Amino acid sequence: MTTQQVFLYAFGTVVIAFYLWKTLRARSIQHYAPAEVAEKLKESRQVVLLDVRTDKEYQQQHIKGSIHIPLQSLLRRTGELEKYKHQEIICCCQTGSRSITAALKLKRLGYTVADMKGGIAEWNFSHIKR
Repeated sequence: MTTQQVFLYAFGTVVIAFYLWKTLRARSIQHYAPAEVAEKLKESRQVVLLDVRTDKEYQQQHIKGSIHIPLQSLLRRTGELEKYKHQEIICCCQTGSRSITAALKLKRLGYTVADMKGGIAEWNFSHIKR
């Protein structure tokens, strides 16, 4: 076996391990479909929607009543979420990838969190109005 082959196998193993690790961590988060999120927001004051997209994405379109903290600023700005510590925070982004990362970060800090599957793209596809 050549050095190049060993490197490729090692790299492939690392990629697969990272994917499995991220998948297993994501399973520890509650995931809601956009319609479920809309219903929860309508029925309960104990639910907060956190949009973790960029400023530009948020300005183009957002769900009314959502809190906006971009993912890259989340750990610096968690103090803004302290008043919601006893509520469920549902994280959303454009497609559902960054929101899982945000939910995992907040969960480690002791927040009750969930993720909106498919993000704003799925929200729009479902034609949900709020």
